Amino acid sequence: MNTQDVIRSASHYLDGLSGHIFDILDITKPISVDAAVNLSKVISKLSPLLGNLIEFNTVEFLNKQDEFSEFGKWQRQDPGFPDTIFVGSVQPTPGLEIKAWFPLATEITARFKDSQNHFQFDQTYVAILAWLPERVIYGKPRIVDVCVVSGLSVAAARDNHYHNPPDYLVLEPEDTTQRTANLQQTNTNGYKFQGSTEEFLEAQKIVESWGIEGKIYRPTREYQLLLRELLIRYKYRLDTNFAKMDRIVHPGIEQFKRRVFNIEVSGMTIGQWNRLLSTRRENPIKQALQTYLDIKEENIDELIE
Repeated sequence: MNTQDVIRSASHYLDGLSGHIFDILDITKPISVDAAVNLSKVISKLSPLLGNLIEFNTVEFLNKQDEFSEFGKWQRQDPGFPDTIFVGSVQPTPGLEIKAWFPLATEITARFKDSQNHFQFDQTYVAILAWLPERVIYGKPRIVDVCVVSGLSVAAARDNHYHNPPDYLVLEPEDTTQRTANLQQTNTNGYKFQGSTEEFLEAQKIVESWGIEGKIYRPTREYQLLLRELLIRYKYRLDTNFAKMDRIVHPGIEQFKRRVFNIEVSGMTIGQWNRLLSTRRENPIKQALQTYLDIKEENIDELIE
């Protein structure tokens, strides 16, 4: 078994998690439609906690598969990248970066900032697990779909999407290989041009002098020196939204998002639930909660008893 065999098998098992219910938390059914509306507004706040719990349980799930036991064991890295690596006889070491996605949130907020240079053997993959409570806003967390894609492909899609010198620069981390592990830099960053119109036109001429190939992003030291020349000469701001996975237009992730939003849950597609619960119009929300989730209008007499 080689690195790609391990990744391929892990992807297969993770794909099989679609529909799986994690018995790690049970959100109680709201006692009234008003309580349900309030819950729908805050349910996404559970995502970081449940994301971590799903990550823990996913590693345990993979270690239960007999296929891996002969060659090694999946082990969490906390902190560290990726989230889990396959420690054993297989080299280069396979790894999985696990991202939990709550699709009633506005977007996939997870970021992916690691440099392309860290995936030269395509040994690390990204696993996105979309989850919802069994009944949209209450019940146990259930995996609705899974997407596993190459980390290298995600990094390349990110860099190609943002890269647009001189307006936008994608910069690789400095060479920190001589530092201790906890001080090494592995993340790329994005920078947005903030200079004047005259300075922008001047910067454009510099980029044009690089030739056609100069406009193609490369994580090499030589090309990064060209980009850093612009960063030194002109005013740029660090883009804090850089590398959000929902915005890099990765074909596999985009297809996954469309697939998830078309899944029907409790009478409507996830996309319809997303649009409905993100509005501020409470009457349609109440009607849907009563119709599809069996949540009734509040009965004061029952609550008093």
